[in-house]
Order: sequence, then C-alpha cells, then structure tokens
Amino acid sequence: MKKLLAAAGVAAVISSLPSVSVAAGTPEHSLTGNFSLVSEYRYRGIAQTDKKPALQGGFDYAHASGVYLGLWGSNVSWIADTGAASNSLELDIYGGYKRSFGDFGIDVGVLQYYYPGTYDNWQAAGNPKPNTTELYLGGNWKMFTLKYSQAVTDIFGFADSKGSNYIDLGAAFDIGGGFTLGAHVGHQKIKTSATADCSYDDWKLGINKEFVGLNWGLTYVGTNADGGCYTNYRGINLGKDTVVLSVAKTF
Repeated sequence: MKKLLAAAGVAAVISSLPSVSVAAGTPEHSLTGNFSLVSEYRYRGIAQTDKKPALQGGFDYAHASGVYLGLWGSNVSWIADTGAASNSLELDIYGGYKRSFGDFGIDVGVLQYYYPGTYDNWQAAGNPKPNTTELYLGGNWKMFTLKYSQAVTDIFGFADSKGSNYIDLGAAFDIGGGFTLGAHVGHQKIKTSATADCSYDDWKLGINKEFVGLNWGLTYVGTNADGGCYTNYRGINLGKDTVVLSVAKTF
C-alpha cells in the first residue's frame, strides 16, 4: 500500500508538469515492455526459484521530463518453500526521476517488492511479511553505474531489519562482434537483532548478444552468503555459485 501511494504521488507530479521542450523525434510520453525467460531467478546473488526457471516481464512509462513509473513481475518459490506461507509471485512497483547530463546520469526513486499470498503461519513464527520498500539513488558515467538502496521497512522477511541497505557497482563493455560484457559487484547489509550476521557480498560476470531479435545471455553468479541464513528446506545454499542462461525481448 505504501508503494501504491508513492506511485500515485509520482503520477500526480506527472500530471502537473509544465510543457517541456524535447528534441525532434523524441516523444513526450513513452511506454516500453520487456519479457524474459531465465534458467534460474537470482536476485542480489540469492536464488529465488530454487534452481528452476522463471518467466519474467514488465512495463515502463517514461515522461520527457525524466519522471518514470514501472511494474515488473516474476514467479518465485523461496517463500512457499519454507512451508509457512503460500506465495508464487513477486511484483515490483517503482517510480522515480532519471536525467542525463552528457556522459553522466542520475536516477532517484522508490521501489516496493510485493509478494501476494497467505502468511498466517509465517507471521505466527514472528516473521514480518517479506514485502519490502526501498529508496534508491544511482548514478552512471559512460559504461559504469553505481547505485545505493536503503530499506525503509523490514527487508525480505528479516525481523527488525529496517535500515538495511545494498550498494551495487556495475559496468558494461562493448567487446565487438555484437557482444557485451557485463560485470557487477554488490554488498547487501542486513541490519537485524538476530544473532547471525546475514550480510554478504555478491558478484557476477556475463556476456550478452542480440540474435534473431532477442537478447541472449550467459552469466556467472556468485556470493559469500552464509549458509546458515540462506539454506532452504532441502539443505541447498541459495547463494551458491551458479551459471544463469537467459533470453529476453524488449518492445
């Protein structure tokens, strides 16, 4: 609900924007969509579908002023796998402002991860719902990006974890032949009253190529996540290194 209110607030800002001057051929309003199939959904290095494929997609609205809104979804299993809740879907709802200044760019906004489902047993065990709201601030220079996200609620079901944060450094390089090499390193800080320290680092290195109108990717993903925090009901560490295959389409 907090995220929906934030999105409504951004929409209200859009409706009050003055007329802006845009370059010839640049639309004042634009709507794009995306669709992808991945061999496994990994987020910040942690498995969300327990080594199973995920179907994902979303829509983005952008105004020439730099204001934008978006909705993205994916199937997940990590919540239902606990046996304490019924959930199979992640919905991300976000809005913000993005602007470029030559080789530099800024991006500031708010994002909510929403997991619809039933959580009676989950909450009875003392766990907050996994729904999470973050504020973020990002910047880019040429092929490099840096982004900081701050949780303003408990994060992903960790009790007393408000104020947790994530920092993400990435880069994309054109290596010729239509191939792009992407690299990323991040740190997830989990602030919680629990004894275990569930903070961790994650990294990935991947290659992408456009072929027959689709974007194909092969990415190595790794973390140093503590198995005590991220091991599922089958005894599998959800942060264990893996390779993810993907195919995506933007329209």
